[in-house]
Amino acid sequence: MDTVQDSRAKRNVTVLVAAQALLGAQMPMIFTIGGLAGQSLAGNPCFATLPISMIVLGSMLAATPVSAFMQRFGRRAGFALGTLGGALGGAVGAWGLYTASFPIFLLGSLLTGIYMSAQGFYRFAAADTASEAFRPKAISYVMAGGLLAAVIGPQLVKLTANAFVIPFLGTYAAVIAVNLVGSVMFLFLDIPKPPVPAHDAPKGRSRWELLTTPRIAVAVICAMVSYALMNLVMTSTPLAVVGCGFETGDAANIVTAHVLAMYVPSFFTGHMIGRYGVEKVVALGLFILACAGGVALMGVELEQFFLALVLLGIGWNFGFIGATTMLAGAHEPHERGRMQGLNDLLVFGGVTMASLASGGLMNCSGGTAQEGWTAVNMAMAPFLMLAGGALIWLVLRPQEQAAE
Repeated sequence: MDTVQDSRAKRNVTVLVAAQALLGAQMPMIFTIGGLAGQSLAGNPCFATLPISMIVLGSMLAATPVSAFMQRFGRRAGFALGTLGGALGGAVGAWGLYTASFPIFLLGSLLTGIYMSAQGFYRFAAADTASEAFRPKAISYVMAGGLLAAVIGPQLVKLTANAFVIPFLGTYAAVIAVNLVGSVMFLFLDIPKPPVPAHDAPKGRSRWELLTTPRIAVAVICAMVSYALMNLVMTSTPLAVVGCGFETGDAANIVTAHVLAMYVPSFFTGHMIGRYGVEKVVALGLFILACAGGVALMGVELEQFFLALVLLGIGWNFGFIGATTMLAGAHEPHERGRMQGLNDLLVFGGVTMASLASGGLMNCSGGTAQEGWTAVNMAMAPFLMLAGGALIWLVLRPQEQAAE
């Protein structure tokens, strides 16, 4: 039975990997130039990263509606909706650049969040038709599709950033094209629509009951911390690199290295989870995130930026994929729409706060870019302690119960 089931799952994984590669390229594109474009449009440099924050805010606000939409109409329709949001966001963002309007540019960023939210469900869609044994690998492989996105996105930035007189306008035109072309992929997705529940079907746990389930609570916390800290540091990186005297091309190369590091480990993360257990992989991810902060605090040479951002990507991969796998196995199919939407609402809520804080910490925490960069990386510590403590509590909890 698992062989037949996983045959369908492998087909879906192939489609989702391709979508992650092409459609996912728009995210490193926008994250590379969003802060720089914001800095050129905003009157106050403290608001430079506000466009990135608006993308994440849009993703947070869209998470629950998009999840409910998918629960009712299926993954294919939900992902098509995401590409529509991405294309619309690119068009409005381009108009904001053309008219030099920061508010319009922010509106485009907010709409782009619809795509970002839909992309977040690729990993859950990979698990929908997979057997329990194949599930962590399916999630991991789909995340690995970001490997090509890591190459495609920043290279498109280099080709398009100065294609028009107005900087970055060409990049937003490319974002529109990517969404229109990529939407065709979902015609090949084979994930059945969730059946309409009968009146006597189990309703599942309420959102509060789900969140107070220990394994779910820890999975959500670790996912929030892994993603939020990655976003906190990555959002500030182009500003820090350029502010420390390097070129925009250097910032693009560092973002490329970072996004590669986010997704290259996905080829073996699923195998590691299967062999060593999800808790150990999440713990390793949190430790590597701490190492990234440590390297960043050592200095602002180009090689230190590269190493810190590579470690940041690897730590995110282990922490976030591990937490996703933990969550996917902790709720029932009929709870999927409720729990996955709630999870991404909380995760991207945390990421929104991180991206909002990023610009303020980077530009308003001292007189130099180096001082701002130090403040950004120092801010990681309390959240890593929170996630690490929650994970230790979860691991020790069964032992305490057994002793009782």
